[in-house]
Amino acid sequence: MYEIQNAERLNVPAVSRAKLEYALNEALKKIDYALPVFTELFPSEASRGSVYEAQSNLTSGGWNTGFWSGILWHAYELTGEKKYRDTVLEHQLPSFLERIEKKLGVNHHDMGFLYVPSCVAAYKLTGSELGKQAALLAAEHLFSRYHPEAGFIQAWGDLDDPNAYRLIIDCLMNLPLLYWASEVTGDSRFADAAYTHYQTTRQVILRPDGSTYHTCFFDPVTHLPEKCVTHQGASNDSAWSRGQAWGIYGPLLTYLHHKDPSAMEMFRETTSYYLNHLPADFIPYWDLCFTDGDGQPKDSSAAAIALAGMLEGIRHMEDADPMKPSVSGAIACTMNSLIDGYLTKDVPQANGLLLHASYSVPHNNGVDEINIWGDYFYMEALHRMLDPQWNPYW
Repeated sequence: MYEIQNAERLNVPAVSRAKLEYALNEALKKIDYALPVFTELFPSEASRGSVYEAQSNLTSGGWNTGFWSGILWHAYELTGEKKYRDTVLEHQLPSFLERIEKKLGVNHHDMGFLYVPSCVAAYKLTGSELGKQAALLAAEHLFSRYHPEAGFIQAWGDLDDPNAYRLIIDCLMNLPLLYWASEVTGDSRFADAAYTHYQTTRQVILRPDGSTYHTCFFDPVTHLPEKCVTHQGASNDSAWSRGQAWGIYGPLLTYLHHKDPSAMEMFRETTSYYLNHLPADFIPYWDLCFTDGDGQPKDSSAAAIALAGMLEGIRHMEDADPMKPSVSGAIACTMNSLIDGYLTKDVPQANGLLLHASYSVPHNNGVDEINIWGDYFYMEALHRMLDPQWNPYW
């Protein structure tokens, strides 16, 4: 079931520490270049002409501001430079608290993306009580979107809207906020909801061949799955690359908190499918149905997410696992490709890290640009490879 095709191309040595340190140095140059603008303001979700515009956390309404704070936390941990820490603690965390207190732009499930790399990380790294307070309020809000009758957290829209009664694969990445909330409060309802949502997602999103659907609608009367489709992929039957990457990393975040073997099984299935559908340079096009010669945009952010996920997954694989050498090789191939061909170092105006990301090709949004979650997961992957003992914010 987990057969890797052309596995010999993954037989490469690990990325050298010198190359990783070079990549980190290039990333820090861009972070320092962007920092004066993005101190109290945040990068837009995707660049225009390789330049992020500035946005307020209180008016953006998006799901992405936490990633910039997370990038700064990685920079702080990797360098010890207090300017990164102080920027988050003094200039950014207050806006996260105000945003959740006033419920500004939070009619969605992405509280984990917003509050884990920013506020939970702040609490874990510095003991920030403000970070803890904001993240717990965000966890309560995320829990309020849980439908116990159907066993899932609603992705978007008003909770009484029957046309919005659905989950999406991305939410697997939001669940750590609920697991963390149970850990710090002792209240099991958060973790119970998260685990049930994981189980429901696995049942409806994962196809027999290891590919994934993006979203699944439920019947608001029977609470049973109704139809699984795509919102950002090429077709309802294809595998949207970033969604597949969420399907690689997301189950592991449940495995970290709830040692369900099915989560590792899902990781193996989704990773196998992903690796079997990569082009020559190991960076996927925006949907895994496309390959070299199709003339389609790449999505380096999907590669960065999958890379971070594989780095977590390999931590939990036994040495005798026959799939482990392929995962190890895929990690090296992906990071080498990102460093060699996707960095913004030769684009002077660029204020992000990775070129050739695509937010949403069907909606013509952020196509072949830089996007902030791609930058975040690239930084996380660098951190993981430079410090294999790193303690995840998730």
